[in-house]
Amino acid sequence: MNSATVRNLLVRGMLAGLGAGVLALIAAYFLGEPNVDSAIGFEGHHSHEHEVEVVSRSLQSTAGLATGVLVYGVAFGGIAALAYCFALGRVGRFGPRATALLLSGTALLAVYVVPFLKYPANPPSVGDPDTIGKRTTLYFLMMLLSVLLAVGATLLGKRLAPRLGNWYATLTAVAAFALLTGLAYAFLPVVNEVPEHFPATLLWRFRLSALAIQTVLWAGFGLLFGELAERLLNPRPAVARSTSQAVAPPTEPVT
Repeated sequence: MNSATVRNLLVRGMLAGLGAGVLALIAAYFLGEPNVDSAIGFEGHHSHEHEVEVVSRSLQSTAGLATGVLVYGVAFGGIAALAYCFALGRVGRFGPRATALLLSGTALLAVYVVPFLKYPANPPSVGDPDTIGKRTTLYFLMMLLSVLLAVGATLLGKRLAPRLGNWYATLTAVAAFALLTGLAYAFLPVVNEVPEHFPATLLWRFRLSALAIQTVLWAGFGLLFGELAERLLNPRPAVARSTSQAVAPPTEPVT
């Protein structure tokens, strides 16, 4: 793949990330923000300290949310496009659209779902402020391990395919990924800092909404980027003119 194609895919990846960010922003506003408001209300009701609000809640839930989600969408779209350039043609006989969906689905699993199952997202008022550094480090460590294990499982499957066939090689790679991920879950420390009287339903809704937002983001990117990549890499040939639209040959003059 030449540099011009990589550059074009990078631009299209960032555009697809922006479009996916818009979809995720809509999901975050309607699914996530009500749960955040409820969690903030719980914190204010049970806290005796009155903190000065530097940025208003209305600004956080509109302009702040939009800026964060859209910038994140563009950034991860560019990174995913570069990964796509490497993966295309190396992960199987998939076309541009199928490769984009496969990449986005794998990224959703490795980058978000696997770390989420060990260290799920928490709303405001959940978590000790003194341990935020430790919790952040553990989360990113789990994310790094998940990505490395996903890459390793892919390489293992490709190496075993000539001997075992695609089906059994894929099953072996998936089993190895699941086994090593389970070991990481077992050895990494558990974090449980949910307040005693925090509503379980609110915590459940917040975590489900966080998972839904990420699913919308990655699925939207896969669909949008797949279409853009397909048009770039496999341009449609010009449609031949139909016989009804063809220009009739000139007739000989009548003498």
